[in-house]
Parts: sequence; C-alpha cells; structure tokens
Amino acid sequence: MEISKIYKDSRRRTIKISFFLFLILALSFILSIITGPVALSKDIFFLRLIRVLLGIAAGAGLATCGVVFQAILRNPLAEPYILGVSSGGGLGAVLFVTLFGASIFLPIPAFFGAVATIFLVYNLSKIGGKIPVQTLLLSGVIISVLFSSLILFLISTAKQAVLHDAMWWLLGNLQIFDIKLLVILSVSVTLGIIVALLYSRELNAISIGEEEAIHLGIDTEKVKRILFVVTSLVTAALVSTCGLIGFVGLIVPHIARSLIGPNHKQLIPTAAILGAIFIILSDTLAKLIMQPIEIPIGVVTSFLGGPFFLFLLRRTRKIRPK
Repeated sequence: MEISKIYKDSRRRTIKISFFLFLILALSFILSIITGPVALSKDIFFLRLIRVLLGIAAGAGLATCGVVFQAILRNPLAEPYILGVSSGGGLGAVLFVTLFGASIFLPIPAFFGAVATIFLVYNLSKIGGKIPVQTLLLSGVIISVLFSSLILFLISTAKQAVLHDAMWWLLGNLQIFDIKLLVILSVSVTLGIIVALLYSRELNAISIGEEEAIHLGIDTEKVKRILFVVTSLVTAALVSTCGLIGFVGLIVPHIARSLIGPNHKQLIPTAAILGAIFIILSDTLAKLIMQPIEIPIGVVTSFLGGPFFLFLLRRTRKIRPK
C-alpha cells in the first residue's frame, strides 16, 4: 500500500512539473516571437518562428545528449561540448564547407567527425577497463583544442566569403540557410530522444554501476556503442545546423535531475523540455542584451555554462573518496 502511495505521489509530482514546464515553454515561445530589433511583420514572424522551432530542437537534442553521456560515462561533467564531440562534428562540417561549400549534405561529414571523436576520447580515457573522471575530461579538452585549432586553420586559409559565415557559425546561431536542415535536425533529435527512452532502464542501471548492470543481464558495451552512435548523430545534426553551442548538455540535465529525480524514463523528456526553454531564453537574451547588435547564442550559453562547470568540477573533487 505504501509503495502504491509513493508511486502515485511521484506520478502526480511528475505531471505537475511537466505542466509547469510546458507553460514556461509556451511563454518563452511567445516572448521570443515578439522580441527583437525589428518590428514584427508577416515575414519577420515566419523567420522568428523558424528560429524558435530550431531552438526547441537544438535545446532538446543537446540536453538529451548530455543526459545520455552523463549516464553511460557515469560522469556529472560529461556533455558533447566538453568531451570534444561538438568540435569533432565541427571539424567535419568546416572541412566540407571549405571544399564544397554549405549544402544539405553538411550533416554527413559532421556525423562522421562526431562519431570518430567520441570513440577516440572514450578509448584514450580508458585505463584498465575504467574511465577516470580526470582522464576523460583531459582527453576531451585536448581533442577539442586540437580540432578547434584545425578548424581555425581551415578558416584562416579559406576564401573571404567562407570566412564570415564560418566564424558566425562557430560562435553558434539559430539562423539556417536551408529549412530542410530544420527537418533533418528535428528528425535526428526525435530519433535520439526515442532511442534514449527505449534504453532508459539500461541507463538507470549503468548510471549506478557497470557491474550491477552486467549482473542484471545488460550488455553494457553494446548499449554504450548504440547510444554513442545515436548521440553522435544528434550532435552532428546540431553542429552542422546551429554551430557550436556549449554547456547546454551540462547545465540542463542537472537542473532536470533536481526537479524530477534520476529515473531516466522521466528525466529524458524533462531535460528535453528544459533544454528547449534554456535555448529559447538564451537566444532571446542574445537578441535583447545589446540591441540592435545581436550576440551569437553560443556566447550566451558559454557565459552561463563556464561558472556552472567550475562549480560542478569543484563539487566533484570535494565528494570524491580519498
């Protein structure tokens, strides 16, 4: 009877939180549509609508990737930007743009770059079958710096026409050159969320401990490989469409976890909604803070995420057993 009551209370709380988050998302949607340096018109409305929809997809995707990475790596600091996955996808995208120009096929090289990077960082960090937090972060930072240097080299040797677009893209933005990319991104993010939800039970077990998961009959390596590929697909679609937007996958999962708890069946959709809200509000702030100048959204998220990362790093060091 007691267990049934706890389950009902938990379900009511989840419904209340979900309703509240959807309400905030709706208000954020409206706020983003009506704000900006230019007065609202029919054409402007369409452009802002596409921008907000892109923000929802990007925020949901980044937050979901963050949840998955933190679970399968059992690391509260893991996310695509810090692990270098975004830089890997960015390198693939920039290389393609400098050689062939921007096109609808941009997510393909970004995908291969992101997949190669996550497996590279994962294998570099593995010591005796384990992945120490410091080694993982150091590997991700080193790979990210290396790939960022290669990206800057490619941009510095590119034509002037490519230079401006590439630099604006690297700082992160929600302005797309082809609406088909929004469709590709939306499909990729939806697929990523569905797959993550299908593996929610496995994520719960792995986040507790790999040995416990193995005892429950879970093939942890297979689950990791599948989720690495799926999250890399989502990250690649995000990078090729929105550029490098950092720290969303770090901040949002922790907020979602504090609201809804560690059960990934509820955590993943909650984080997806929160991620959409976070991106929309960050983009709104980017439009308003220095009107009529528009700040790239990646600058805003990095400004918010940097201190949060340092706070988490400090807390992780404090609670680490001696």
